[in-house]
Amino acid sequence: MQGVNADNRRPTRSGAVLGRLAVPAGVLAAVVGAFAYVGTVDPNEPGHYPACPLLQYTGIYCPGCGGLRSAHAVVHGDFLTALQDNAMAVAGYALFAVVWTVWVVRAVRGRPLRIDPGPVQLWTAGALLLVFTVVRNLPFGGWLHP
Repeated sequence: MQGVNADNRRPTRSGAVLGRLAVPAGVLAAVVGAFAYVGTVDPNEPGHYPACPLLQYTGIYCPGCGGLRSAHAVVHGDFLTALQDNAMAVAGYALFAVVWTVWVVRAVRGRPLRIDPGPVQLWTAGALLLVFTVVRNLPFGGWLHP
């Protein structure tokens, strides 16, 4: 099946569904490629990736510090290490998986994905990142260091 009706050159249902899945599939391919690269090139070995400038110049861990090491651990199935390297990154990976799955289901049904967080959700996300950053830089938050 070509996905196009031969009589009037309009896409058939299967062709339309495949067309709607093209962008989510491309996004997934890019994410899988990035994770495959990080899984292959170990960020725990120096020289493979640039250092975090904030950590390098101030000694303060930013919210992203340890994210590559966390992704590397996820690729290798070591979820405890991934959480220890960057718990917020692991939450982000899980959130991406949920949003991507909802996107695919909506695309198959012919509905657009609408993500419209309100001010409360945006401020909450910002506050969580801020608290995570502050706590991981305090003496009692040492368990959150990458």
